[in-house]
Amino acid sequence: MVVAVAVDSSEKTDDFVKTGLSTYQIIKQYYFGFVPFIWGLLFPLFVFIAVIFFTSRMASRSEIIAILASGTSFNRMLRPYFVGSVFLAFILWMGTRQYIPKANEIKASFQANYMDKNDPYKSSGMDNNSFYRRIDTNTYIGLKGYDTASKSGVQFFMEKLKNDKVVYNLRSGGIRWDTAVKKWILTAALERRIDSLTETVNIRFADTLNISLKPQELRNDTYIKDKLTTPQLAAYIKQEEQRGTEGLSALKVERYRRTATPFAVILLTMIGAVIASRKTRGGSGVHLALGIVIAALFIVSDRFSTVFATNSNLSPMLAAWLPNIVFSFVAWRLYKKAPK
Repeated sequence: MVVAVAVDSSEKTDDFVKTGLSTYQIIKQYYFGFVPFIWGLLFPLFVFIAVIFFTSRMASRSEIIAILASGTSFNRMLRPYFVGSVFLAFILWMGTRQYIPKANEIKASFQANYMDKNDPYKSSGMDNNSFYRRIDTNTYIGLKGYDTASKSGVQFFMEKLKNDKVVYNLRSGGIRWDTAVKKWILTAALERRIDSLTETVNIRFADTLNISLKPQELRNDTYIKDKLTTPQLAAYIKQEEQRGTEGLSALKVERYRRTATPFAVILLTMIGAVIASRKTRGGSGVHLALGIVIAALFIVSDRFSTVFATNSNLSPMLAAWLPNIVFSFVAWRLYKKAPK
């Protein structure tokens, strides 16, 4: 983690200088969020390398042979590894579910306020303040020039469809959020109701609009999946599904991964224990090299499954759990071949 912080700080030195913040402010506003993030990302690897190093040292000193020669079964020897991995997996599960998202919010706020402004691909413009979305199964809204500070926007419209035909149209020159009544206020609105034969037009100079849309939802937040706790993320996905929103695969993969990654801690612990329990001529070096190769393959398979789920029709749940499923067979194969 020290190496990760050192590399990250060297890459972002220019961005940190441009913020004009002191070292203490950068540590508080960015690295207080970055350190838990990288901890959660590398936690399975930490456990895996630690298990291989520890068990390999025991094997090189013939302690594993002594344990098995005393009459202790191989399964009994693996029991402490399993108990310890379950405990560590629970810590990671709680972290990814509740605490790491809160740290990600600190890191994401810093990136959005200071670093993304210097990135031409992420800098905000008029297009980023324009919204067109579906708020329920048959209602669409559009809004241009929304200001998050004043919670107001211009050129608002809303359309309702029935049997693929527009039956209601509402256009307004301006819209703002009234914090007192918790509703949207329209100004200079033109309302049209359409049926098969007639059209009714109504002018609304100032009126409230009751729709299931909150001001905080009118943000192009690229970090939203990382900032939400697991219950919040599940509720957000459910809400967007009810609205008919498409492109939710990345959010669903993130939700399922928060359970799959802690399970990977248990899986990698057992793989590491089985691999390192065999005494080899190369000692710990061979075990560590083999462990790093397996860890690299695990990470690569995890990245591939995520890309396929995001850009194709692969199930998000399958994408999150596919590396665990594949390496479960690897663990079983290694266990069957381990000298007992």
